[in-house]
Amino acid sequence: MPVDESCPVCKTAEIVCTKWTLLIVRELAGGSCRFCELERALAGISPRTLSLRLRELEREGVVDHRREGDPGGRGAYLLTAKGEALLPIIAAMREYGEQWLAELPDCGDRPARAPRTAGARALEAA
Repeated sequence: MPVDESCPVCKTAEIVCTKWTLLIVRELAGGSCRFCELERALAGISPRTLSLRLRELEREGVVDHRREGDPGGRGAYLLTAKGEALLPIIAAMREYGEQWLAELPDCGDRPARAPRTAGARALEAA
């Protein structure tokens, strides 16, 4: 589907409508996570898909990957300011689901970890 480069809705949808993207952002709303923590939290995602989505989100400036210690060391993923700006979208989706899709089972309300960012606190408040 062609994207209208001048339309902000189209450009945003191009980033967030990829499968797993908003769920990854939702998980990172609670603070930084290592790859294995994200993989465990997102039941059903393959390691390859998670890796591809994280790289895509890094390229878009939504997620940052911080390495610990040496260049080959472990690292953690965290939301950038651009990523935190997506949290109200997730909050609105939660509100919509609660109001209009009430018959759905609880999805295990996220974030599971204690929020560490202002964006995460806004997401919880919604």
